[in-house]
Amino acid sequence: MSESCNHNCESCSENCGERQQSFLAAPNPLSSVKKVIGIVSGKGGVGKSLVTSLCAIKAVRSGYSAAVLDADITGPSIPKVFGVHQKVSGSEQGIIPAKTKTGIQIMSLNLLTENETDPVVWRGPIIAGTVKQFWTDVIWQNVDFMFVDMPPGTGDVPLTVFQSLPVDGIIVVASPQELVAVIVEKAVNMAGMMNIPILGLVENMSYIRCPDCNKEIKLFGESHLEEVAARKNLKIIGKIPVDPMLASACDNGTLEDFTGDYLSGLDEIIKL
Repeated sequence: MSESCNHNCESCSENCGERQQSFLAAPNPLSSVKKVIGIVSGKGGVGKSLVTSLCAIKAVRSGYSAAVLDADITGPSIPKVFGVHQKVSGSEQGIIPAKTKTGIQIMSLNLLTENETDPVVWRGPIIAGTVKQFWTDVIWQNVDFMFVDMPPGTGDVPLTVFQSLPVDGIIVVASPQELVAVIVEKAVNMAGMMNIPILGLVENMSYIRCPDCNKEIKLFGESHLEEVAARKNLKIIGKIPVDPMLASACDNGTLEDFTGDYLSGLDEIIKL
């Protein structure tokens, strides 16, 4: 390392061995996004899309403008939970994202394909490139908080998002099983390797409340999230139960009408 190095590779003029190349992609010139938060997990089926959507809804209810970038290219579900089915439009300047009824801007592959059920049979590099284009080609207008719905795992797409987007932090989603605790740690460790702050943990399918006695029933056994949180010194943002009304709202595309608040810990995160 040179003695005159200022430890900022983007502004430093020295050509030393410590220089690190930035892979950040420039957003569309007409875009304005203040904060980017990724929603991740080490495995599929734990409810990342649900948590992503609830985060965006909570941000809007807190008085901020929000957007969702659906990076789960092969399994996009964001348009459905918001009841958005119209295709996005564009011009030479870029693609205009769709908007939900409360004004949340969303971009998903389902808004580009002819049919919502068309399968995406693409290889990893093409999928990763598409996610990057959702950042560079879409005109995100005056967004306070963008939430990125990640695909499961620690492969091409999460790596592309971490390297190409200015991610301010991630929220890790888990379910109560003991195996998931190990998988969560992998996602946490990947974020650490990429120097991405971990904002907190969310446990989905945490319990179901008995309609007769109001007792919490742990369908998947006792939670191990507290152990992971304590071991990694992380905050638990919320625990989402198996709620038939919440599931129905997702199925019917009326999630913005759901009045429950299972992410109370998010209040400390969505502040500018």
